[in-house]
Amino acid sequence: MRVPDDLERVLISGEQLQARVAELAAELEAAYSEGDRPLLVCVLKGAFVFLADLVRHIEMPHEVDFMEVASYGSGTASSGVVRILLDLERNIQGRHVVIVEDIVDSGRTLTYIVRNLRTRGPASLRVCALLTKPARRECELDVDFVGFEIPDEFVVGYGLDYAQAYRNLPFIGVLKREAYSPSP
Repeated sequence: MRVPDDLERVLISGEQLQARVAELAAELEAAYSEGDRPLLVCVLKGAFVFLADLVRHIEMPHEVDFMEVASYGSGTASSGVVRILLDLERNIQGRHVVIVEDIVDSGRTLTYIVRNLRTRGPASLRVCALLTKPARRECELDVDFVGFEIPDEFVVGYGLDYAQAYRNLPFIGVLKREAYSPSP
């Protein structure tokens, strides 16, 4: 696929993504015992591409559910206010739950999700994030499975968007500042 003109560069290639997703699936499987049947909770919308590839590599029995939360809108920085737009269909009490997230930036949204799900009594609760930006972290947060640690840059592709665009890119790219910041 052609790299769009408004991308500064490709940060993580499609090949690197696919290799690491396969490794993450193996790490996830190794963390559970036979019969645990983890429930993977995809945080929509950004993590859906990651989840789709991840579950194709997981051979152990598992289930999938979805949550959609909002804290960004169409901007580039979290508003700090998290709203649940779509909640889980399944009861997670006594279940082994893995939150599948696209990116952990400030950590505020994920901290909210973790706190919310812990109140529902899961047997265990882990986090699997494709990307993490430690330089932006505002909340103390454990991420059990990390795909890539990235610098503090605005990234798109492989499900991650800016104003609902770029999700279809098969790689992670750095968006040029002029593409999301108005000129003075």
